[in-house]
Amino acid sequence: MTTVLDVTNNVLPNGKVKVPPKPKARQPIRVNDAEISADDVQSEAQNHPAETPVQAFEQAARALVVRELLRQESIAKGIIAEAEGLGEGLKETDEDAAIRVLLEQEVTVPDADESNCLRYYENHLSKFCSETLYEARHILFAASPSDESARKTAKLAADSVIVELQADRSKFAVLALTLSACTSKEQGGNLGQLTKGSTVPEFENVLFTLKEGELSAEPVATQYGYHVIQLDRIIVGEVLPFELVQERIAAWLEAASWSRAVSQYIGILVGKSKIVGIDLEAADGPLVQ
Repeated sequence: MTTVLDVTNNVLPNGKVKVPPKPKARQPIRVNDAEISADDVQSEAQNHPAETPVQAFEQAARALVVRELLRQESIAKGIIAEAEGLGEGLKETDEDAAIRVLLEQEVTVPDADESNCLRYYENHLSKFCSETLYEARHILFAASPSDESARKTAKLAADSVIVELQADRSKFAVLALTLSACTSKEQGGNLGQLTKGSTVPEFENVLFTLKEGELSAEPVATQYGYHVIQLDRIIVGEVLPFELVQERIAAWLEAASWSRAVSQYIGILVGKSKIVGIDLEAADGPLVQ
C-alpha cells in the first residue's frame, strides 16, 4: 500500500505546494585554534531549556565557548588538578577539575560581613517575613463547570445556606457535615491554615478580602462548584529576626558576588581571544578580587 504525504496544509492559493525553508547554514565556531562543531552544540542544547530550538542552540553555543575559553586558559597556566567526587558514584572529569581550580585561583570574592548582611536585610525586609495565615472554613456545593443546570442548583443551595448562617452562625459545622461535598465536612468545613496559593484564585480573591469572623456575602464560584466561606482568624506574618537569616543572606551575597566576578573574568578571556562564529560581549571592568 502506497502512503501519500498529506500536504493539504501547505498548499498555496495558486495550487503549488509550499516548501518549508531550509535551515540557514551556521558559520563554524572557533575559539582561537579550537573548533566547536554544530553537532557538539546540538548535543549540549538539551541542557539548555528554551522557548525555541534556536534559543536553546544559541545558549548551548555560548556555554561551550565559555567552557573552551576556560579549558584553554587552564592549559596555558599549566593547571593539573585531581578530580573530585560529585556524590552518588559520580566524579569530575580531569578537564572539569582543571577549570574548577582555575576559577578558584583567579576568581576570589570577600566574605559577606555582618554589616553587609544587615544592610541587605534592612533593605529587603519583605523577603524575610513569614507568610500571613488564614484560618478558614467552607461548605462546597459541587457542580461541574460544563453542567449549567447543576451550577444553578448549587448556587441556589449556597444562597440559602448563607441566609441561614447570617441568622445563626453556630450552625456552620452541622450544615457543613450535612451538605458539603468536600472532605473537610468531617471537621466542620475547617480548611486549616491557608497561605497564598493554597487554594484556587477565585476562592482566594474573596477569602483575602474578608475580616476575621466574616462570612462571604455571596456564594463563591470556582471550577469545583459554589463555596460558602467563613474566615475565622488571620495570623499576620512577622519579620524574621536578623540572627535567623544572617547566614542565608551571607550565602546569597557571596554567591552573587562570585557570579559577577566569574562573568568579568570570562569577559577578560573573551577580550584577549579570537572568537569566530558567535558574538560574546567582553567585560568592561577588571576582574573582581
